[in-house]
Amino acid sequence: MASAPEDPVLERYFKGHKAAITSVDFSPDSKQLATASWDTFLMLWNFKPQARAFRYVGHKDVVTSVQFSPLGNLLASASRDRTIRLWIPDKKGKSSEFKAHTAPVRSVDFSADGQYLATASEDKSIKVWNMYRQRFLYSLYRHTHWVRCAKFSPDGRLIVSCSEDKTIKIWDTSNKQCINNFSDFVGFANFVDFNPNGTCIASAGSDHTVKIWDIRVNKLLQHYQVHSGGVNCVSFHPSGNYLITASSDGTLKILDLLEGRLIYTLQGHTGPVFAVSFSKGGELFTSGGADAQVLLWRTNFNELNCKDLIKKNLKRLHFDSPPHLLDFYPRTPHPHDGKVETVEINPKLEVIDMQTSNPPVVDVLSFDSTMEIHMKMLRIQEYDVCNMLSNVHKMDSMTETTGRTPPDKAEEVSGYFLNPSLVSAECSSATLKKRTEDINDLAYESQRSIPLAVTDALEHIMEQLNVLTQTVSILEQRLTLTEDKLKDCLENQQKLFSAAQQRS
Repeated sequence: MASAPEDPVLERYFKGHKAAITSVDFSPDSKQLATASWDTFLMLWNFKPQARAFRYVGHKDVVTSVQFSPLGNLLASASRDRTIRLWIPDKKGKSSEFKAHTAPVRSVDFSADGQYLATASEDKSIKVWNMYRQRFLYSLYRHTHWVRCAKFSPDGRLIVSCSEDKTIKIWDTSNKQCINNFSDFVGFANFVDFNPNGTCIASAGSDHTVKIWDIRVNKLLQHYQVHSGGVNCVSFHPSGNYLITASSDGTLKILDLLEGRLIYTLQGHTGPVFAVSFSKGGELFTSGGADAQVLLWRTNFNELNCKDLIKKNLKRLHFDSPPHLLDFYPRTPHPHDGKVETVEINPKLEVIDMQTSNPPVVDVLSFDSTMEIHMKMLRIQEYDVCNMLSNVHKMDSMTETTGRTPPDKAEEVSGYFLNPSLVSAECSSATLKKRTEDINDLAYESQRSIPLAVTDALEHIMEQLNVLTQTVSILEQRLTLTEDKLKDCLENQQKLFSAAQQRS
């Protein structure tokens, strides 16, 4: 069926990643798009015609998740290299790195006020961090397998997480307790998120299903079986009326949640689709997949003014809010098999050459003297900390007396580069000249900031030692509990053995 003017259409096509896309997110003003990939890079795309795209180089392994902060002044990324990075989304791409987990990190999510960051990891934990101080706050331990995703509720009072242990858990951020548990899965959930008013959650299942749960009455509201492969990601429209899904069957599906049916099937990718996201206003959505392509779509079916709905959703951020007309119906399990008439859209049949929209790409090496010193110091053994601190003070003194940057820092500044082979010839010389000026400015800034970097590094070291102390304490508690249980088991076994002997 041909698409009508009010149907979604493919608007732009971005190509710059070298491997599968794992995560996509719009900036709050919907003028930029951040993407993460298996190629270990983040990319920042600008929607202005002919605007450059920036490829951020810093992670050492697959980048699994990326998200803008609510104000758009930060990008958070997670990686299989076990780290989290916070980036400034501009042409310099400065970033800070910190060791977040003891295994690959699968997702990052900012709270709505931007004050906190939740991270989920294959070490079976969710961790919450204070963004103002970039400080670890607490961990949530109850999952028994890899945690694939963790998301804040719109009001920040709850966190929802999904794991390969086939459970979805709801956590109270005030008392750090698990207050709800859903485990109605043949497979496990790859992704989970709250709807805009915070009353329901949607899960993307490895068992090919999409499920909507009401967390107030703890019931499964809707159950969609419209994909022929695992569902990897979902995104709610800001109105809360629609849900878009991305699947390994190579398609995107748009569900009308009020009518409880599939309304669109989008076929733009040439392989599994791993990521999808609506823009903050709902006018656009984007998708990325195994074909390393990023597709930007215009929604179009959202011609009705949804601003009033979005405002109502923002006001309905309380866990105990009463039901209202915008809640999902029917309120009982409702299976769907996709046999209802839907619109199929295949832009590959309509667009002859989408390669022409590729923007020129600028490679940006992450430069962060503070966190570089920090990570080097964290790698040494605890008994060597005093010696290293002494060396750092010597470096500080040398900088203050000579006014020069140590050799290794100068090399890092020179590593902040532009790859001229990736931009057009007519703009290369001017861009290179401008980038040289940027490098000189950056070198000058680094010379002045070394003493401050030393201070920050010392503070970070103390914070990380506190985190290590807390972790050891938790492990000791767990070991004690295990020993107690083992002791009880042995005593019970001895009693049973004695009783059996008496009987015989």
